[in-house]
Amino acid sequence: MLGQWWMSTPASEKAWLGVGFLAQLMFSMRFIVQWIASERARRSIVPETFWYFSMIGGAMLFAYAIYRLDPVFMLGQGMGLIIYSRNIYFIRAHHKAVANGTASPDVPASV
Repeated sequence: MLGQWWMSTPASEKAWLGVGFLAQLMFSMRFIVQWIASERARRSIVPETFWYFSMIGGAMLFAYAIYRLDPVFMLGQGMGLIIYSRNIYFIRAHHKAVANGTASPDVPASV
């Protein structure tokens, strides 16, 4: 039954399913990197890569939600993208301040 459905599904739909699954993988990777970083530090931390995986996965899921015309999914991912963008901005601003000597490198940009 699944094979018959797959054979009758248009190529463009299969491509969007691929985008959706890849997007979900990217979005899930953020939890894996956060878990590993926290285990290594023996405390809860949020590494920079968490925000980059959030941004990439969120943007891909947002595109997928637009394709699916799902307003709930679009709103959820769209709001997340604002938060991820802001955190990436803070990270980059902190790195720039450290490079300029106006911030301490031992204060994490993302905790």
